[in-house]
Amino acid sequence: MSQAATISGHPAFIAYPKQATFGRTLPKNKIYENSGATARLRELFVRQVEQIVWQYKLAPETINLPAKPGVPEIQVFAIQLKTPELNLDVLRCIDGAVQFPIIFELGFDGRTQVVAAYKRPNESDASRWVLSDYFATDWLLSDAARTAMPVALDLGGLYEQVLKRLIPLPARQQENLADLVARVEQVTAKQREVEKTASKLAKEKQFNRKVEINASLRQLKTELKQLGC
Repeated sequence: MSQAATISGHPAFIAYPKQATFGRTLPKNKIYENSGATARLRELFVRQVEQIVWQYKLAPETINLPAKPGVPEIQVFAIQLKTPELNLDVLRCIDGAVQFPIIFELGFDGRTQVVAAYKRPNESDASRWVLSDYFATDWLLSDAARTAMPVALDLGGLYEQVLKRLIPLPARQQENLADLVARVEQVTAKQREVEKTASKLAKEKQFNRKVEINASLRQLKTELKQLGC
């Protein structure tokens, strides 16, 4: 995750309503019990995580927005870290243990980073959840100004707006959250192809092969640009 620091706020740095405050410490052993954490994962929790606080519960009864299929509630977890780096398997473990979408706010040395994955029920088994890759802000000063919570008609719309503030690509017109996340994943895969082909080009000695590889690289870069628009 990015270690870059900024001195101003960020659209994803949200002032959640006071009435949604939950403020309960979540014991690590509860996460272990509900996720079947391996010995390696437990060691990561011990080494990297100081404390997990269930900070806010965004639900129909707390913020007066109706639930939507797949988004019955949204939880905001504040995680105080012992180290500036957090293995994403820790977040995957927590997401696996809690059957709601979660927005994480990581804290370390006076700075905060907002992190979340797009989390949705599995289409073939609604009791299981599917996670995208994680999206994150830069590290922000913890006392930086927070923006008002986005206006939404329901919890699904709120979740979509919060996540879009974390995703590095702007949404296209009429592009829903699932399609945007899929496009981001395509961009990531295409970037890997570009890097691999560029590396191959740099190592190739034969002129004819260099011409072929360079043509492939140009095509890949064109495709990457189209995906990023």
